[in-house]
Amino acid sequence: MISYLKGNPIEVIKNTNNRVILVLEVNEVGYELQIPSKLGREISQEKLETIQVFTHLQIKDDQQILYGFSTTAERDLFRQLISVSGIGAQSAIALIDTLGLEELVQAIVTANIRILSRTPGIGKKTAERIALELKTKLSQWTKRVGVTVTSSSAMPSLEILEDIQMTLFALGYTDEEINQAVSTLSQDNLMLKNTNTEEWIKEAIAWLSQGT
Repeated sequence: MISYLKGNPIEVIKNTNNRVILVLEVNEVGYELQIPSKLGREISQEKLETIQVFTHLQIKDDQQILYGFSTTAERDLFRQLISVSGIGAQSAIALIDTLGLEELVQAIVTANIRILSRTPGIGKKTAERIALELKTKLSQWTKRVGVTVTSSSAMPSLEILEDIQMTLFALGYTDEEINQAVSTLSQDNLMLKNTNTEEWIKEAIAWLSQGT
């Protein structure tokens, strides 16, 4: 099993199936790895000379496919996802690409089906199956790898949360920014008791504006 590869990124390409492929040269050997699009953008924009990519080797029929990730936590989450019945490698990468590591784990642990269903190709039933099969496993896993997850009791109601996410997303904020704003506001006990959606949105925008 190949745990990781460290070498020079030669090329990042998007193939005919819309999959992002990294060509990584290691000791004069070129490896092709399928990677999340976010990692592909980071490599292309930063023009790194040497990178370390954590890998998962999948042997299927007569094919061997290497998948690459920026961290061991991301790779481990990928492995957890493909262990779910009906979730293949492409769906797992789509989930990681769409939501990112922390928001994806948060959505699974809190069984937030609406957020999981934002991923292309992931319907309500599939999202429910992911949450059902991985909720307990990931709750234990996050403690081991140090991923922070806010308990559902320390967050606004699901209805308010969805309204916040939909509004801020429409205003152009990213999933990561929205998640950070909600997590920060949720540390205030007075805000947690507040059931006014408009005030949550107002406070989230105010918090996000501080960083601009």
